[in-house]
Amino acid sequence: MGNPGRRLHRARLIGPKNDKLKINPIFVYTPVSIMRIEEEIQSNKFEDNYHKLVINIAYTEGWLNNLFRCKFEKHNLTQQQFNILRILRGQYPNPATINLLKERMIDKMSDASRIVDRLVQKGLVSRCTNTKDRRAVDIRISDAGMEILAKMDAEFKTKDILKNNLSNEEAAKLSELLDKLRG
Repeated sequence: MGNPGRRLHRARLIGPKNDKLKINPIFVYTPVSIMRIEEEIQSNKFEDNYHKLVINIAYTEGWLNNLFRCKFEKHNLTQQQFNILRILRGQYPNPATINLLKERMIDKMSDASRIVDRLVQKGLVSRCTNTKDRRAVDIRISDAGMEILAKMDAEFKTKDILKNNLSNEEAAKLSELLDKLRG
């Protein structure tokens, strides 16, 4: 659909204003600059396309982390803390255990216990002993944790950040390919 490197944007007429028509973008092609991985890292020395893919995925992970870091820092959160808050919101009103958090975290190498400790200090989650199993600890998102996620939801959507570079269909295909990559 269209030329590679171009995106479809909408344009419409708003109506007369001081006898002039104002145009808003709705369906207008505008070029999107595409920076290839070779240009980004200033190297084209890859063993093969598989090596290039791994480098590109690692580079893109860093790019995404930097893109979202400012969104998290504005609320004094790390990406891992945000991830745990989202997991707990999904569990709400039920509690979660550290093991459940570890299973669902995006970054499996993160120390979930330490992250929860920091969130408890910030008042964003609560931690208490499970009444049925004294060895287990229940973790719940607090009202303050829910409020901070609601603020962040209102401030930005991932779609709004990425839709300028990928169409919805391209995002679905890329996600499908990444699923396939992990087997």
